Amino acid sequence: MKSSTANRILTTHVGSIPRPDSIRTLLRDRLAGQAGNQAGLDRAVRDAVFDTVRKQAECGIDVVADGEMGKTSFISYTDERLTGFTPVDASDPNTPANNTAASWDRRVATRREWNAFADYYKAYLPGAMPPSTVPVVCTGPVSYKGEGLLQKELDLFKAALEQVEVAEAFVPAIAPGMVGRGQNQYYATEEEYRFAIAEALRTEYRAIVDAGFILQIDDPGLGETWDMLMPAVSVEEYRKLQAVNLEALNHALSGIPEDRVRYHLCWGSWQGPHEGDLELSNVADLVLTIKAQAYSIEAATPRHSYEWQVWKDIKLPADKILIPGVIAHTTAVVEHPETIAERILNFARVVGPERVIAGADCGFAQGALYERQHPTVMWAKFRALVEGARLASERL
Repeated sequence: MKSSTANRILTTHVGSIPRPDSIRTLLRDRLAGQAGNQAGLDRAVRDAVFDTVRKQAECGIDVVADGEMGKTSFISYTDERLTGFTPVDASDPNTPANNTAASWDRRVATRREWNAFADYYKAYLPGAMPPSTVPVVCTGPVSYKGEGLLQKELDLFKAALEQVEVAEAFVPAIAPGMVGRGQNQYYATEEEYRFAIAEALRTEYRAIVDAGFILQIDDPGLGETWDMLMPAVSVEEYRKLQAVNLEALNHALSGIPEDRVRYHLCWGSWQGPHEGDLELSNVADLVLTIKAQAYSIEAATPRHSYEWQVWKDIKLPADKILIPGVIAHTTAVVEHPETIAERILNFARVVGPERVIAGADCGFAQGALYERQHPTVMWAKFRALVEGARLASERL
């Protein structure tokens, strides 16, 4: 994995980039169970991957992604790559796919914060976070069947990278703990279920690394699941619950060199108060147990921007790297480069500039159905990120 130097801070982001309308329309058809125009989708995805890789390079981003252009979302893409899951009847009025007032009342009730700010979330969620797919349940053994889809994705990304000069490239993949949460109807225990998913995803992880890419594990669940437990549990109880997920993830990563892996943690991607977010200090030591060299953490949002100070007390091992978010996906305000430089320097002064890569809090799109920010805003933020990293590098 490429790392920054004493006078050159590298830049990256988290992966997901808003899809063009041409792709979103075709992916919506797929989510709705329609056969759709596969040839047209393949052409649109190819054009979008080449375009987004080129634009990242033009902005000056050092470590780039393909934007996850062909995925329905960063989570639900596994519906096409894992066996054992069966769609729930979409006509069931209790499924979130039914956009009724009653279904939104039920959805708001699934998180403590959404309950606490119910009026806000009932107005916000239908437009900002519509259901992205028909729910599924696990009704049989889980295994990996997505080799063909994955290979097509990796080959396309390689072809796009041949047209640009960048330091490195990464491919996101979902963590075992994020797949099929609360959907097990087959395995005897939650631990058995998690390890079955981990064993299946291990195939994907190895293929990404074997293809020459950095593997990024997407795992917002470590932070955001805290808000989903009702009634609330103690921090110690929560850490024990998460231990199974992290053990399963490390099982999936076994045999993969740590310097080919980065791990992404955030607190959910919606725009909201986030008043009840778990503090990073409660899980930072757990993050360091994951078999990865770099850790991408949300650090630009107002709720977590102070947490660079956590690393004064929790020592980052000498061979590890932090990728703090220094631009936020939850606001359309484009951060000033001076603000970005200040955020980078806060981390660099605590852990050393060689162990900091400037990143984003989270992805700027949630799959095929909605964007977290308009693409023009995202590209402006990327340009500011590069300029802020340049300023920080000069001052170092």
